[in-house]
Amino acid sequence: MSSQQLLVRQVVRSAHLTRAHGKIRADFPVKVHRNVRVISSSVTRSAAAAPKLKPTPTSTPPSFEPASQREQSWLTTKVKSSPVLFSIFLSVARVLGYGSPQQFANRRALVLYNTLCATRADEASVFWREECALPPTFQSWFTITNLHVWLLTVRLRALPAPHGTQHVQGLIDHFFQDVEERLRAVLQPGVLPPRSSSPNLSSTAEDGSHYPHSSFYTTPTPLAAKSTFPSTKAYQEAIKLQKRSRAPEKLIIRQMKILKEQWAGMGMSLDLGLVRGDAEMAAAVWRNLLGARGANGIGLDQEGNGSGYRRAVNLVGGLVEDVRKVDVDKEELKDDNSGVHDFAPSENDRYIGYPELMVTLVSYICREILRLERVD
Repeated sequence: MSSQQLLVRQVVRSAHLTRAHGKIRADFPVKVHRNVRVISSSVTRSAAAAPKLKPTPTSTPPSFEPASQREQSWLTTKVKSSPVLFSIFLSVARVLGYGSPQQFANRRALVLYNTLCATRADEASVFWREECALPPTFQSWFTITNLHVWLLTVRLRALPAPHGTQHVQGLIDHFFQDVEERLRAVLQPGVLPPRSSSPNLSSTAEDGSHYPHSSFYTTPTPLAAKSTFPSTKAYQEAIKLQKRSRAPEKLIIRQMKILKEQWAGMGMSLDLGLVRGDAEMAAAVWRNLLGARGANGIGLDQEGNGSGYRRAVNLVGGLVEDVRKVDVDKEELKDDNSGVHDFAPSENDRYIGYPELMVTLVSYICREILRLERVD
């Protein structure tokens, strides 16, 4: 049994045992990160078993080292020594949600997200980059991770109430918290400390983040140590230059809204694919994962000068306020630097393998859903 099956099985068993002993109270409000809501839709997971064309990537189980004992502060000692203060502390902690079922679900969801979702782009980076032609960018990492978050969400929604909602909410909260940290690392270098590249997940908390590092895309190089600069003035100039290169906060907020729309749209499209079958699932994968390449036909420019460049334009959400004012033909020919667009005329032969690629991706999705469904 793989480490992924063990993680999911532990969550499922814990949910059933807690429900059986009646220790869960459903009166805790569901907290949302950055106004992101859970899509509480009940879908039928009756996808037919697909042929196993490619092996499912597996992840190495995380190794956790015992934390060293820290010396207790004077406040901790004072609270523990007084029964009255300790009772007040516990009452305040309960009001803040500590020890609640939602908090326990968030802790389990953190391990599930770090192990089964956040690292999947790195584990199969060759397939995503070469076979799917996804560029090594943050946007590609988000799309791949979003797919695996949805796969795990489908399984967690089947847990008995209120465990399903709590675990899904915890998973989505961790996903967008990780996304915001990564987005700031790319657009606002130096604001957050760089993440550790250690495979030990427990060491990431030392760097201020509970989420793993990814080498799928490139982040700006952190500023070198002050001792490496020839003078203090040169170091201060480097700091000023780094601050000027940071994106404004309104750009971060706007990009987070766009990513939220992508998460919601992809989830709803894949949910519909579960209900309607493999053809609808393949269409959802083609639109959301592969950028709808070739939607307007395949250009046959014999000169191969790249004039056949075209990308898919989303007319819903994002920066679009009035569709009537958008020149779609002009926008489709504009490079948005995402790296996901129609293949150049010199690469038209790559469309020949698209049917096989669709079968591979849909088979992988169906196989993962059925595998997670059998975990109890």
